Amino acid sequence: MLRRWSIPLATVVIAVGSLLGLAAGNASAATAHHPSTTSVRPGGAAASGFKPGGIMLKGSGAARTEGRTGRYQAESTNWSGYAVTGANGAFKSVSASWTQPTATCSGRTDKYAAFWVGLDGYSSDSVEQTGSDSDCDGSSPDYYGWYEMYPADPVYYTNTVKPGDAMSASVTFSGTDTYTLVLKDSTRGWTETKSINESGFDRSSAEVITEAPCCTGSGGILPLADFGTIKYTAASANGSSMGTQSPTSIVMINNSGEDKDSTSSISSSGAFSNTWIRSS
Repeated sequence: MLRRWSIPLATVVIAVGSLLGLAAGNASAATAHHPSTTSVRPGGAAASGFKPGGIMLKGSGAARTEGRTGRYQAESTNWSGYAVTGANGAFKSVSASWTQPTATCSGRTDKYAAFWVGLDGYSSDSVEQTGSDSDCDGSSPDYYGWYEMYPADPVYYTNTVKPGDAMSASVTFSGTDTYTLVLKDSTRGWTETKSINESGFDRSSAEVITEAPCCTGSGGILPLADFGTIKYTAASANGSSMGTQSPTSIVMINNSGEDKDSTSSISSSGAFSNTWIRSS
C-alpha cells in the first residue's frame, strides 16, 4: 500500500508546491508597479529635484494689459497659457488637446518644456495635473507623458510619444476627494487613466499651461526648450470653453522681465497658442 501511494503522494506534493509558488507569484505581481509607469524621468539624466509641473511662480513685474485689446496678462517665470480662477471648490474639471511639439535641440545644455492641464496652482500650493514634455538632453530630443499631484513627485509614463502626436488630457474631480487624470495619445493609440483619492486641495483654478519646469534642488527655473509653437484646442473648465469664462492670460518672463514665449488670444472655442522666444 505504501508503495502504491508513493507516486500519487509525490504528485500531490509537487502540485501543492506549484500552487503555492503560483500564489506567491500572483501576490508579487499584485504589488508590482504598473508596467507603463516609472518614477524616473525617461530619456536621460535630469537636474536635481526636476519636476515637470508645479505651482505658478509670479514674475517680479506688475501685471500688464496687452496692446489695443486691453487683455489682462499675469506675468510668471515658469507658466504661460490661460487660467480661470474662483473661490475654493469652484472647479471640478479641466481639459484640452494639443499636437506634441518638436523640440529643437543644440549644444550641451539640458532644456525642458512641459504642456499640461490642471486644477489649482495659480494661487494655491498644490496642482493636480497631467501632460507631456518636449525636452532636450543636450542635443538629443526627449518626449514623454506624465501626471503629478504636486507637491508629490511626478509619475512618468513609458508609453511612446513622438512630435506631431495628437495629445489630449483632462483632470476631473468627482465623488468624495477622487481625482481622475487622463492622458491620451490618439496617434499611438494609448490612453492612461489614473484615479487618485486626495483631500485638502482648493480647486480654486483651472489652467492649460506651457511651462519651464522648476528644479526644486536649486530653486531655479530650468531653461525652456525651443518647442516652436504649440497650439491648444478645446481648452475647457467645468465643461465650458475657457474662452467664454474671462480667463487670465499668462506670459512667461525671465528674471530681466523679457518674454520667454508669447501667448496668443484665446478663441470662444478655447483655442490658443504659445510660441517660444528664448530659453532663459
